Amino acid sequence: MTVNYDIKDLGLAEQGRKRMDWAEKEMPVLRLIKERFEKERPLAGVRVSACLHVTSETGNLMRTLVSAGADVVLVASNPLSTQDDVAAALVAFEEIPVYAIKGESNDLYYKHIKAGLDHKPQITMDDGADLVHGVLKEYPHLIADMYGSTEETTTGVIRLRAMAADGVLTFPVIAVNDSDTKHLFDNRYGTGQSTLDGIIRATNILLAGKTFVVGGYGYCSRGIAERARGLGANVIVTEVDPVRALEATMDGYRVMTMVQAAPLGDFIVTATGNKHVIDDRAFATMKDGCVVANSGHFNVEIDIPTLEALSVEKRQPRAFVDQYWLKDGRKINLLGEGRLINLASAEGHPSAVMDMSFANQALASEFLVLNHGKLSNGVHSLPKDLDVEIASLKLKAMGIEIDVLTPEQVKYLNSWQEGT
Repeated sequence: MTVNYDIKDLGLAEQGRKRMDWAEKEMPVLRLIKERFEKERPLAGVRVSACLHVTSETGNLMRTLVSAGADVVLVASNPLSTQDDVAAALVAFEEIPVYAIKGESNDLYYKHIKAGLDHKPQITMDDGADLVHGVLKEYPHLIADMYGSTEETTTGVIRLRAMAADGVLTFPVIAVNDSDTKHLFDNRYGTGQSTLDGIIRATNILLAGKTFVVGGYGYCSRGIAERARGLGANVIVTEVDPVRALEATMDGYRVMTMVQAAPLGDFIVTATGNKHVIDDRAFATMKDGCVVANSGHFNVEIDIPTLEALSVEKRQPRAFVDQYWLKDGRKINLLGEGRLINLASAEGHPSAVMDMSFANQALASEFLVLNHGKLSNGVHSLPKDLDVEIASLKLKAMGIEIDVLTPEQVKYLNSWQEGT
């Protein structure tokens, strides 16, 4: 079989296979789904284009989809998130066309997106909604043959709901991010650990005793705040939502505006899904040497063009650190070009949480096929029973048992006759 691809180096394949095998040991739920898929082949002949971070965990998801009979193409969902050895392993050993190179230019990134769409997918699997955007804008002729799409991220779901509100989303999309077994774990525990891992690898600066500002208090941001506090940092949270700001306050964090926090922060990290969370007002008062990073999907949360305009020089003292020298003599250190720092300078989320996220992706793709023609256009959540199934499988793999309701308890919960 001849496989088309655009990757860095096919010679990295053996190392990539080892990394995928290592990750698989921490992914028991996906492994169980893969075993069932091999027997039932629920995606037999279905063309799937996946736009995801090309990591060892994603490699195991691709193996699972292939075991289900899918005809898969994989492209990168971020220019800096590809693990080149995994890309090589998927081409060499799994015969999956992969279009992804770590550090690829924006032009090459969108050329790779086009390669994914040229596959004529019946299911798109997104991490940021770029494939869906491409279908709607440039490949609308594919829609008639599509089962739908699945979306991994908060940022992507925000884009999809905007599309639905504008009436342009003309096929069903499963918001995998809405599943409890995704956002309660991947976003909080995965993002929390991997973001701090990326920052520490890029800077090797001690966090204990430092002031650490977190932009936002959604599940990703609260995971970052929790892990930063665990490493001894003094954490400040900024928010625009009154309820989340109140939550952060009651969780023991100082809460203030970004303008108030900027001159206090040794580190400032965003994870909101919105643009220009850090803007010219924040840059104007940041400490000399402040470290700025983003863990949101797109590199728009930090207003980088404004930072460029305020600077007289840019240096790179370490890999993944761009040091901007401002006109007043201050230096601001931007990590990973403002892209996802947990994937730019580290390896992304731990396999154990991606196990549940990618179990959701696998089951969502099966759900789209099983319910073809039954789902309305727009954004849907995966059924609760599948969410519970994933959680139950995860607990079983961890050797944890939980109580089961007795018939008497079930009757009580479903009745109103008994009073106080």
